[in-house]
Amino acid sequence: MSPSPSPSSSSSSSRTPLLIAAGVAVAAVALGVVSWQATAPADKDSGRAAAGSGPVTAATPRTDPAAGLKALARREAGDKLAVGRADAPVVLIQYSDFKCGYCGKFARDTEPALVEKYVEDGTLRIEWRNFPIFGADSEAAARAAWAAGRQDRFARFHAAAYAEGAKEKGFGEARLLELAREAGVPDLERFKADMAGEEAAAALRRDQEEGYRIGVTSTPSFLVNGRPIAGAQPAEAFGAAIAEAAAAAGR
Repeated sequence: MSPSPSPSSSSSSSRTPLLIAAGVAVAAVALGVVSWQATAPADKDSGRAAAGSGPVTAATPRTDPAAGLKALARREAGDKLAVGRADAPVVLIQYSDFKCGYCGKFARDTEPALVEKYVEDGTLRIEWRNFPIFGADSEAAARAAWAAGRQDRFARFHAAAYAEGAKEKGFGEARLLELAREAGVPDLERFKADMAGEEAAAALRRDQEEGYRIGVTSTPSFLVNGRPIAGAQPAEAFGAAIAEAAAAAGR
């Protein structure tokens, strides 16, 4: 988990700062000037909002942003788009788009292992932020995911929307209803109303504004207790960041 910059399919190997000072003066005052240096496999599936940007990998901030970025964890007990205990020592925030190929790779290959190993033992909480950057279909899928969450079906909708080959079918209204049925959403009329309502639009704006404020320009992008990680990294990279954050939290 919407006006956004246009994605680029450029395969240039230039490093891309995901947190920049320009345009985020308010955030810079609070957080300091932070850069996420990113390099990773570039193709049309990589959610990239900045033209000419290169691929994404684990990012090393030039300035430690954790103190301010850690505070972005909402820890809302009723958050339908989160999994894990609200008081977990480590919070992973993910900024993602349902049309992003690397977001799907993370959802299929990495996230289930993190849930099994760290969420289930109470170490980790995962909070989703809708950050659609691929236009109308992305925005529609984001609102649909939020609407599915109103009926406690976000996780199942998320899995269905990120299944292998799912994004190629698009996210038109009929397809979103099909995904809702697949996810077991019990009240489809409510789902349609919620998806089209102002509350869904407001929730989407909240997530987007948060991401833009801290300089997120590509998907997937992550914060692990405030430590930025860019791209669909292997489970080992997330495991190391989670272990470090847990140790710092005294866990």
